[in-house]
Amino acid sequence: MKKKIIYTFTALLIIGGMFGYNYYQKIFGQAITKEHVLYVTATNSLLDIKKELEEYSKSPETFLWVAAKKDFSNPKPGRYVLTVGMSNNDLVNMLRSGRQTPFKLSFNNQDTLEKFAGRIAEQINADSISLLTSFKDDTFLSKNSLTDKSVLQLFIPNTYEFYWTVSPENFRSKMLVAYKRFWNDSRLQKAKKLNLTKEEVSTLASIVQKETAQNSERPIVAGLYLNRLENGWPLQADPTIIYCVKEIKGQDYVVKRVLTVDLEINSPYNTYKNKGLPPTLISMPDISAIDGVLNATKHNYFYMCASIDKIGYHEFAKTLTQHNRNAAKYQRWLSAQGVNR
Repeated sequence: MKKKIIYTFTALLIIGGMFGYNYYQKIFGQAITKEHVLYVTATNSLLDIKKELEEYSKSPETFLWVAAKKDFSNPKPGRYVLTVGMSNNDLVNMLRSGRQTPFKLSFNNQDTLEKFAGRIAEQINADSISLLTSFKDDTFLSKNSLTDKSVLQLFIPNTYEFYWTVSPENFRSKMLVAYKRFWNDSRLQKAKKLNLTKEEVSTLASIVQKETAQNSERPIVAGLYLNRLENGWPLQADPTIIYCVKEIKGQDYVVKRVLTVDLEINSPYNTYKNKGLPPTLISMPDISAIDGVLNATKHNYFYMCASIDKIGYHEFAKTLTQHNRNAAKYQRWLSAQGVNR
């Protein structure tokens, strides 16, 4: 009888231990077997999350069981990094608290505010329309002395850290802070020496950006345009004419060759008809274009033309005679290539 009691008690201990171990494992044991980035939107339910976990968890059903035990049913939207070894308890606590992992958001120069909003919407939870609405908000623009065209200068192409659920307004605010930080004392002093405001530097940089993709050429091109400005010449920058054409034809209209008729477009952005800089930037300049203006090369060039001997670069000239030779050579090459527009 005594042995039976001992055996029964031992069996109960074993069963209890096994039950307790299983219970513990469900809650605190390893659940995630493969690293994964989990995106949770406002419309996602626990069932949606459980379904996605099927490829990354030992037993996705236990996630629902633990959630029920912890009286948890409303996951907070976010971007969550799941690491190997995480337990269901860790996962539930993460989703309950909204403890996201920030990520690196990046963008290069964009032609328009619309394209920029689309590029950002690819990386965060907000859609492009809500972002665009935020960028063009009248109160925000007025407070910062901006327009829906000049606001593009706030966004300096780079890599930034954000949470996936950042709101359009908070995204905009952080970009404004980054913009002010970018324009440090050193850059502001360089702009002052050029007799330009930071807004004018961005405008000129946007033209330089479109004129050449070669970082090594940008200070030279910037120096040429500065020579024209200082001597009261019109910039006669083809990128501004292409901007005017696209304003009429649409942003997807392809312009590979500027025509004589284009030079007659009546627009404040037409730098053949108007002296000085255009009213605002014509695209989003990147840092190399902005710094290319701020560190412009001092030289005596007043003219430039695309090179046919070194594609992607330019032939620079000090005299109109020399430039006309370069231009005629380039125009003949374009015609030979069949580039009529």
